[in-house]
Amino acid sequence: MKKQLLLFAFSALALTSCKDDNIEAYELEMMSGDWKISKREIISGKDNKTVLYTETISDCESKNILHFRTDYYTSYTYFTEVGLECQMGGKNEGQYTYSEESKLLNIKNTNDTERRYRVEVLTSKDMKLAQLFGAIDFNNDETDDLYYITYKR
Repeated sequence: MKKQLLLFAFSALALTSCKDDNIEAYELEMMSGDWKISKREIISGKDNKTVLYTETISDCESKNILHFRTDYYTSYTYFTEVGLECQMGGKNEGQYTYSEESKLLNIKNTNDTERRYRVEVLTSKDMKLAQLFGAIDFNNDETDDLYYITYKR
């Protein structure tokens, strides 16, 4: 009887102490690597469905790289048009935090303010972020609209 009680207690402890660290590690691994912007959209804040604006990404901007590592390092390499050429304009580096429960991603680059996003989609090939700073009312309906950025590998 003592063995069964001990086994039950151990099993209960093991099951309750297992936080989903594996899920967060899996999502961090999936987020790691290079991402290139594929689309920017503004969606109505009233219904979170109606597309109010879709921005066309220029050839030069499509070369920008958002990079994540599992050690919470991030960088953003951006390109600018100089005449008819596309040249590297610079690189911002910093740290990020991510919560798999809330899907909140906070990016703090060196000499910049922290910027908050909510991860809407994260797969091995796609990542869609909702920007949680700099709210705008694009269509003047007195409701803040949502700004989404979609990245591809």
